[in-house]
Amino acid sequence: MRLVIARCSVDYAGRLTAHLPSAPRLILVKADGSVSIHADDRAYKPLNWMSPPCTLKEGDDRVWTVVNKAGEKLIITMEEILHDSSHELGVDPGLIKDGVEAHLQELLADRIETLGDGYTLIRREYPTAIGPVDILCRDADGTTVAVEIKRRGEIDGVEQLTRYLELLNRDPHLAPVKGVFAAQEIKPQARVLATDRGIGCLVLDYDAMRGIEDDKLRLF
Repeated sequence: MRLVIARCSVDYAGRLTAHLPSAPRLILVKADGSVSIHADDRAYKPLNWMSPPCTLKEGDDRVWTVVNKAGEKLIITMEEILHDSSHELGVDPGLIKDGVEAHLQELLADRIETLGDGYTLIRREYPTAIGPVDILCRDADGTTVAVEIKRRGEIDGVEQLTRYLELLNRDPHLAPVKGVFAAQEIKPQARVLATDRGIGCLVLDYDAMRGIEDDKLRLF
């Protein structure tokens, strides 16, 4: 990963045009080829980015041109470079779920009919370029469904599932892919966001899934 802190302006030319005026920003160039531009006040969300595959050309005039396979361009004009360093992070081991989340995933895979009549399991931990999807399955109509499982369902979990759905829906063998956000507790804000994005919400009762009680599973 390469980290560059620079005073720069950014122009995007593609399906639309966008301009970021000159300001100090963090530029991340990852090993997968992606380039993202960050400010100091937007948490993890970039101001602009180019997803892989793309190519980066650094001009002698301190102008970076990033081009993706669709021909869209991200042009970064450097005025002053304050920091430039590269770091080898290696292969990431991935997120290790806590015991409850891992067990919920196992239980739901074993009782996939919890999602509805006619559901069938494709596989657990379905691999993608940005991490494994907890459960991938099909509904009674044969539509692919991606399920993200959390112990506590919050907005970041919905965002994570949204990224998986965007990626999975590019695969013609899987698309269209629907999403289900499953958790023991789903925060109101997360439910609103999920509903707005067409993602179903499933409240999981851990005891019921272990066979202690069997009447509290609700799919909204």
